[in-house]
Amino acid sequence: MTKKNKISPGMIAVYLLLVIWALTTVYPIIWVVQNSFKAKDRILANSFALPLGELFTAANYRKAFRTADILGSYKNSLFISFMVALFVILLAGMGAYALARYKFKGSGAIYSLVVGAMMFPAFATVISVFQMEFGWGIANTRSWFLNMLSVILPQVAGNLAFAMVVLVGYIKGLPIELEEAAYMEGCNAFQIYFKVIVPLTKPSFATVAIFSFLWSYNDLFTQSFFLRTPDMYSITMMLNNISAKEGTDYGMMAAVVALIIIPVIIVYCFLQKYIIKGMTAGAVKG
Repeated sequence: MTKKNKISPGMIAVYLLLVIWALTTVYPIIWVVQNSFKAKDRILANSFALPLGELFTAANYRKAFRTADILGSYKNSLFISFMVALFVILLAGMGAYALARYKFKGSGAIYSLVVGAMMFPAFATVISVFQMEFGWGIANTRSWFLNMLSVILPQVAGNLAFAMVVLVGYIKGLPIELEEAAYMEGCNAFQIYFKVIVPLTKPSFATVAIFSFLWSYNDLFTQSFFLRTPDMYSITMMLNNISAKEGTDYGMMAAVVALIIIPVIIVYCFLQKYIIKGMTAGAVKG
């Protein structure tokens, strides 16, 4: 016999609050997209009307592509974000495995430093990082690859602490008997990590990769220090540049914002199960 779930007044209130919160989050995105298909003079007069009939126009998108190199900015942003996610997975995964499974002198202090690193904001270190990379000859150069590298390195460093904390908590919850069995079969530490730990930790790795990608994609502060020329601009730098020049053209601004947020929404829609599964599994097992 199973008891039927009863809907209590408290549950109704909770769901009602969640629906209201979801609407306040989703509607601004819908508002931006619908206004991106209106002329700028029509936005001020009918900002909440649907872009139907005479209100509809695609001129904002055509102007956006003529005014800025949007495809080039997409290429720069996607390259930076993918490389950041890749290096964070590689470095944080091995570091988290070492801290979770190996006890050595200073391991506790190292983990405390990793946790403490999450408390330092990016703007507290960006000047020293820029000076260091300028001394290396990779910042403020004419080379596209070196400029991309100058952004990737600080973003990887900025995401490592969060990634390691998430992965350490997840790996500690895995049964150590699987690793012992692999060791008895003759596997070394690297083989155990890649053949046992990595397959079992896929949800947490996916969570770390997605968050690192999105944080890098949306990061304007770091990129504004290292990307100085239009051909090097990321998508957020391009939006910032257009805002300075076309701040009163609300239609074009809405079109550019829509072009920026739509890829992020697509990524989240396809990978949301990995985000939720990874975060909840890490929370329970950590």
